[in-house]
Amino acid sequence: MSSEVVIQASALSKAYLIYAKPQDRLKQMLLRWRRYYREYWAVQNIDLSITRGQTVALIGRNGSGKSTLLQMIAGTLQPSAGSLKVVGRVAPLLELGAGFNPEFTGRENVRLSAAILGLTDAQIAEREASILEFSGIGDFVDQPVKTYSSGMYARLAFAVAAHVDADVLIVDEILAVGDAAFAQKCMRYIRKFREQGTILFVSHDIAAVNALCDHAIWMDKGRIRQAGTAKDISLAYQASLQAESDGQTLFIEGRRREVPTLVKDARRDMISGSDKRNQIEVFEFDPNAPSFGAGGAKIIDVRILDRNGSILPLIEGGEELTVEVTCKAHNELYSPIVGFLLRDRLGQNIFGDNTYLSHSATPIAIPAGDTFRAQFTFQMPYMPSGDYSIAAALAEGTQNEHRQHHWVDDALIFHCRSSHVTHGIIGLPMADIQLIHES
Repeated sequence: MSSEVVIQASALSKAYLIYAKPQDRLKQMLLRWRRYYREYWAVQNIDLSITRGQTVALIGRNGSGKSTLLQMIAGTLQPSAGSLKVVGRVAPLLELGAGFNPEFTGRENVRLSAAILGLTDAQIAEREASILEFSGIGDFVDQPVKTYSSGMYARLAFAVAAHVDADVLIVDEILAVGDAAFAQKCMRYIRKFREQGTILFVSHDIAAVNALCDHAIWMDKGRIRQAGTAKDISLAYQASLQAESDGQTLFIEGRRREVPTLVKDARRDMISGSDKRNQIEVFEFDPNAPSFGAGGAKIIDVRILDRNGSILPLIEGGEELTVEVTCKAHNELYSPIVGFLLRDRLGQNIFGDNTYLSHSATPIAIPAGDTFRAQFTFQMPYMPSGDYSIAAALAEGTQNEHRQHHWVDDALIFHCRSSHVTHGIIGLPMADIQLIHES
C-alpha cells in the first residue's frame, strides 16, 4: 500500500440553512444583517487522511453524515468550513443515476457521464462499447433512462465508473439494487480496483464491509465517533446497535492476542499425510477476545470435541466434530439462544447455527448462577488454507426479537495448513465422485 495521501480533510464541516417558512428565504435575501434561519450541521470537524490503495468503509445510522461527507469528497457539495484536498480523478457512485438526464437515452447518458468524469471524446468513443457491454442492459441502451428500473440505473452508472481510470472510487449503497449476477460482477471489479486505487465504501452490510475494507470510520451525528480496522469498528458499531435495541448494555472490553496459545497434542507426530491433507490447528478459547453484551449471562468457553467428547486440538476437513459453547447465567434466563459463526480472515460469515429452532417449542429456563452448554455436531467441510475464527453468541428471546447477553468475536481461532480446495469458500465432502465413459 502506498503512503501517498489522496484524501486529506481538516476540520471539514457542512451546514444547511433551515427556514421555518418559505417567506423567510426572501427576508434573508433582503435583510442580510438579520438571521431568519437555523443551521443544521450535517458534518462537523472531520479530520481525515486516506492513502492510495486503502479501502475505507463509512458506517453509521441513516442521517449520520456519511453521504454528505462523500458528496464533499466527490466535489458535488461545497464545504461550509474546513479544508479538503483530493488527489486524482474521483468516480462517485452516490445516488442512483446522479448526473443522468432522464430524457436522454442510455447511450447518450454514457457519453455525458464519461465526459463529466474527465474522459476525452476519443476515449469515450474507444470505451463506449465496453461500457455498454459491462452494463448488460441490452436493447434498452437506446431508450430514455426515465423508462429504466432502479437496477438498470445502477448497472449503467457502475459501468461508466468502471471505465474512467479513476484514482478514487466512491460507492454509496448502489450495490443494494440490481440482480445478484451484476452485484457479483461489481464486487469482482471492486476487488481488482483495490490493487491500485482508493475506495470509499458505504454499506449497512457488515459482512461486505469486513470482506472488502481494511479500515472503517464510524460516523455518528455528523462526527467521527471511532476509526480503526474494519473488524474492530464493525464490532463496536454492532454493539452500539444492540445496546440501543436492548435499552441498556454492558460493553465488555477485550484485547486481541498477538500469538494464540497452541494446545499441544501427543498425536501430532503420528499424524502424517499428503501435502493436500486438510489439517486444521485449533487454538485455545480466548476469554479476553473482544466482546459485548448486556451481561445477564456470559460465554466462558468454546471448544471443538470429537465423538467421545475429547478436545480436538487438530482436526481435518470431512470429519465429524462438535462445537461446544459453555455459558454461565448471571441472571435467570427464560429462553436462551446460543449460536456460533465460522468466519474467514476477512470476517466473512461462512456458516453457523443456533439453538433456537431446536428449543422454540420447549424453551429451557436457566436459574441464575447455573452453567449450561450448547453443542453443534456436524461434518466439517474442507477449508482452503488460511486463518479462521469462531464467533460465539448468547442471547435471550427469539431469533427476531432478542436481547444479546454476550457476543464474543474471535472466541476460537484455528489455522488450516494445507488443502486441496482451490476454488470457492469451502469444499464439501463428497459421498461419491465418478467419471463414467459411455461408448
